[in-house]
Amino acid sequence: MAEVVIGLGSSHSPQLSMLPEAWESRAGANDQRNPELIGTDGIVSGYEDLLARTDVKRIAREIDPKVQQQRHEANQRGIAKVAEALKKAKPDILVMFGDDQQEYLTDDNMPGFCIYWGDEVKVLGQGEKYTAATGFQPLIGYPPEDKIVPTQSALGRHLIEYLAESEYDIGSSKFLDPNRGGRSRGGIGHAFGYVYHRIMDGMNIPTVPIMVNTYYPPNQPTPKRCYDIGRTIRSAIEAWPTKARVAVLASGGLSHFVVDEELDQMTIKGLKEKDIVQLSQLPRERMNSGNSEARNWISLGGAAEHLDMELFDYVPCYRSPAGTGCAMAFAQWT
Repeated sequence: MAEVVIGLGSSHSPQLSMLPEAWESRAGANDQRNPELIGTDGIVSGYEDLLARTDVKRIAREIDPKVQQQRHEANQRGIAKVAEALKKAKPDILVMFGDDQQEYLTDDNMPGFCIYWGDEVKVLGQGEKYTAATGFQPLIGYPPEDKIVPTQSALGRHLIEYLAESEYDIGSSKFLDPNRGGRSRGGIGHAFGYVYHRIMDGMNIPTVPIMVNTYYPPNQPTPKRCYDIGRTIRSAIEAWPTKARVAVLASGGLSHFVVDEELDQMTIKGLKEKDIVQLSQLPRERMNSGNSEARNWISLGGAAEHLDMELFDYVPCYRSPAGTGCAMAFAQWT
């Protein structure tokens, strides 16, 4: 029988793969155009209103170039630790929880959970060339070329069937339309692309991508539903009549586009203590937009509940005077 031998969690923000001098010029500039920034007070506003409610003296210390460089280096160490843990575990299969931000799943069909069970996926490379003239830099660790990678379709189908028998209304996808335009260019979303490029880094492990609708109302799964489906996925893996070592991984989070350290610490504490009640009581008004990706980690928490969480690092990466940015986290369950 198959068994879950390790759990892994990593943020996937593009900020992880940028040099710190680009954080404000590239990502911070986008924040200033975002009309739906969720403050730590739960209020949704544009950048200027958020700035007016921010402790700018505290944030000024956070965006000091020396502090940002230290946090960039901590991020790279965190990525390396997660990649090394995956390599050391030697799994036969990697099951991944990640959100699709209208890259492949769009408003014509947006299931709460969707399991991909085709034979392969396209992983997007860097795509267009960013240059100093445009104000952008290439993302660290992302090759220019797209690539085709294998998936584990038999386990994917088994998970779908097991979840259906367990009374989950699970979405399924067997085909990534190569003609799909926009951000996807016919490939799997960036939550999974980050794992292939920065975590797997050449490791040829068949995967099962599980897309979680963390972002888009009205059918975002509740934190409890995420934890419960994680538990059921582990049961399904253990019921699969094939001997295999399986790793489960969450890609995304923690808080962004406004760093909310309090919310992040509540999430981490609930995961460490395997406290489904605390995770269920996370303030839902603050679990939208980028903060919503904590749902991927909560799904992993259920799938790896039989293991213990070790937090490698928590790195709040601020990028503007209004406190926008992304809080990075890296962890394993063993």
